[in-house]
Amino acid sequence: MHGFSVFLVKEMTEVRRTWRLYVIPGIMLFIGLMSPILAEVTPSLVSSMASSEGQGIVIEIPPATTVDAYLQFSNNAMQIALIALIITVAGAIAGERRSGTAQLVLTKPVSRTAMVVAKTLSNCLLMLVATIVSAAICVGVTAVMFGTELLAEFAAWVALFYLLACLFVALAVMLSVVLKSQAGAAGAGIAIYFALTILSLWDVLREYTPVGLLGAGDRILTGATDVPVLWPVATGLLMIGVLVGLASWAFRRQEL
Repeated sequence: MHGFSVFLVKEMTEVRRTWRLYVIPGIMLFIGLMSPILAEVTPSLVSSMASSEGQGIVIEIPPATTVDAYLQFSNNAMQIALIALIITVAGAIAGERRSGTAQLVLTKPVSRTAMVVAKTLSNCLLMLVATIVSAAICVGVTAVMFGTELLAEFAAWVALFYLLACLFVALAVMLSVVLKSQAGAAGAGIAIYFALTILSLWDVLREYTPVGLLGAGDRILTGATDVPVLWPVATGLLMIGVLVGLASWAFRRQEL
C-alpha cells in the first residue's frame, strides 16, 4: 500500500480542520449528555400526556433507572448516530473523485488500496474517540442522576457498538466506490441498515452473523444471559475485511 501513512496523515489533518470534526463527534456528545436526562423526564411526560388524554385516568410509570439511561443512549446512538455516520462516510471516495482530489493524489506514489484503507481507518479512529468520550459523559451524568451500576455491561455495549459502527464505515466506503455518488451510497447504506434491523429479528442470523451486533448490547444491559456475541463479533470483523477488500478491488478497476 504505497503512500498509506502519508494519506492517513492527510485524512486526519482534514478531520481536524473541516466539518468532519464536529458532525459525528457533536452528535455523539449530545447523545451522551442528553440520554440520561431524557430517560429521567420521559416517565413524567408520558404519565402527564396519558392522564390528560384519559379523562381523569391516572397512569403511573415507574421512575427511570440506570438501565433506562443506558438504553436511551443505545437507542439514540443506534438510530441517529449510525445513520449520520453512513451519510457522512458515503462521500469518502465519491467526494474525492468529484472534487478532483483523487486524480491529483493518485498521480503521486499513493495506491488506490492505500486510499481506501486510509479513508476507512481515519473514520474508524474518529468514531472511536467520539464513542469513548460520549460514553464517558453518559456514565458521568448517569452516575450523578441514578447510580454507578451496570458499568461492565455498558462497557460491553460500547465495544459492540463500536464494532458495528466500523462495519458501517467499511460498508459506506465500499458503496462510495461502487456507486460513485454520495447520495446514492448514503441511500443504499441506510436501506441496508434498515434491512439488517429487520433481519436481526431472525434468531439464526442474530446468533451467527453480524446482525447480532444490533441487539446484543441491549440484551446484555437488560440482564439477559447467554447472549451470543462470539459469532457476531467474529463475522463482523471478517465482514469489515471483506468490504474493505471489495472496495479496494473495485476502485483499482475504475477509471477516475
